[in-house]
Amino acid sequence: MALNWLKDKFSEVSKGLKDEVTRFKSQALLEGVVAGCTVVAYADGLVKPEEKQKMMGFLRTNDALSVYDTSKVITLFEKLSSKYEFDRQIGEMECLATIAKLKSKPAEARLLVRVCCAIGSSDGNFDAQEQQAVGRICRELGLDPGEFDLKG
Repeated sequence: MALNWLKDKFSEVSKGLKDEVTRFKSQALLEGVVAGCTVVAYADGLVKPEEKQKMMGFLRTNDALSVYDTSKVITLFEKLSSKYEFDRQIGEMECLATIAKLKSKPAEARLLVRVCCAIGSSDGNFDAQEQQAVGRICRELGLDPGEFDLKG
């Protein structure tokens, strides 16, 4: 019962996010959202090959991101993932620098955070490490993590 409610809620949130992403559709938002997805994906320090495939599948099928060319989304995720795999700190710094480009656009910055929260909770478990990762994204954007009910 609770799992069905969570899936329904996720679908409802995804539809709303798609409408917002469509409204703001831009290269900077695309890059920021994919960078945010990458930060969340690597929140626990390592993305196993099967997790990476799952994340790429999610990016490919996510309703909110469907307004973008799927191949661009996947190419960006792979590029940013390779930075993490080379060096975690370099990867995170590059992702946060990409995300920071939206700092002067508060509506888009908040949308990016909401998409990252949706991605973090897409498996039904928005764990503490994922919440902390989204908290770092918030701080990079000059936003209060508490605004999004984040612990970190």
